Amino acid sequence: MTTATRAPQRISPVFLAIAGCAAAAGWALWADAPPAAGLWVFLCVVACWVVSLCLHEYAHARGALHGGDASVVEKGYLTLNPLRYSHALLSVVLPVLFVIAGGIGLPGGAVFVERHRIRGRLRHSLVSVAGPLVNAGLAVALGAPFWLGAVDGVPVAFRCALAFLVLLQVTAAVLNLLPVPGLDGYGVLEPWLSEGVRRQVAPFAPFGLLAVFGCLWVPELNGFFWDGVHTLTGALGVPEADVSRGLALFRFWEGEPVLPAVSAP
Repeated sequence: MTTATRAPQRISPVFLAIAGCAAAAGWALWADAPPAAGLWVFLCVVACWVVSLCLHEYAHARGALHGGDASVVEKGYLTLNPLRYSHALLSVVLPVLFVIAGGIGLPGGAVFVERHRIRGRLRHSLVSVAGPLVNAGLAVALGAPFWLGAVDGVPVAFRCALAFLVLLQVTAAVLNLLPVPGLDGYGVLEPWLSEGVRRQVAPFAPFGLLAVFGCLWVPELNGFFWDGVHTLTGALGVPEADVSRGLALFRFWEGEPVLPAVSAP
């Protein structure tokens, strides 16, 4: 592989800067809950969330590359640079705004994959499922301190930020895997549908996500969704109280809760 070929796959300085911000904010929370803990939780969660969005889109692009679409290399999708996405607004800005406004992990707009280059229905499905699997994997990894019982003595602000991040990854995975046109879950199923069904469904794809959030306005469906999400976070050992406090700290402009220095043993 030549240097010219490797260049479009090098990790972008933009991504490294975002990851650095996440690490710095996380260290500030770990070292000692600062007076403005909420601000640091906000910075840590937003930066970590953008990192996860980049990894989600990278997984789609990497799957596409192995499936036969080499165009993702020249498009810069493998650099983890969020500015290279075909829909940066949908992929980064809107998900961040939804986290700020509602504390929910909004699925971003996918990278543009040239599907005609990919051969085989299974490969098409793998390209679609790759992104949500990243979110699921991150939920398990971020939740590891909880389900391993390793959070005793951890600064509470750090612990609550981690709990809130787990919730975001779980909501992103669940929403992305819904078999709704326009979401990754439908992308997994689409290759196995007949051509006639795909043509009939295609016009609804741009409105799939809007339909999902419209359904979440229905109290019964909203309750069902959040019950499922909290069941999954609970299965990872993450207490709902930590998630709630993490959200409260994240929304520091509403007034931060008073927290002890470390979690109870």
